[in-house]
Amino acid sequence: MKIIKISILALALGLMSFSAIVPVKVLASKIEATASTIAWKTETVDVGEIPQGTPKAIVYEFKNTGKTAIVITNVQGSCGCTATDYTKEPILPGKMGKITATYNAANKGAFTKTVTVTTNAETTPKILTLKGTVI
Repeated sequence: MKIIKISILALALGLMSFSAIVPVKVLASKIEATASTIAWKTETVDVGEIPQGTPKAIVYEFKNTGKTAIVITNVQGSCGCTATDYTKEPILPGKMGKITATYNAANKGAFTKTVTVTTNAETTPKILTLKGTVI
């Protein structure tokens, strides 16, 4: 009986040693890593009426208002009709960056397209919108 009690105690202590305790330094580094923030000048652009067959470039500007550099890791248009370009080098605190979305106005009619931006500063991608009418 004494051996069973000692075995159960040893097992309980052994299992407690596997409990996850996150050190304060790890939490601080995670908070510091997400300290960068992005202030967008605008997230939605209405280009109004544009002529058919003429690509339209829309520029989204933002400022790094955080304490660490921002790196844009991916920019993706919602369809093949929207080409994208963006600032490739890290955007230092206080500096500006930009994303350019060029819409190929091939088909007549109203349109609404999105551009998904992934950065190291935000856990969820930012969705930028462009809309207008091709005449």
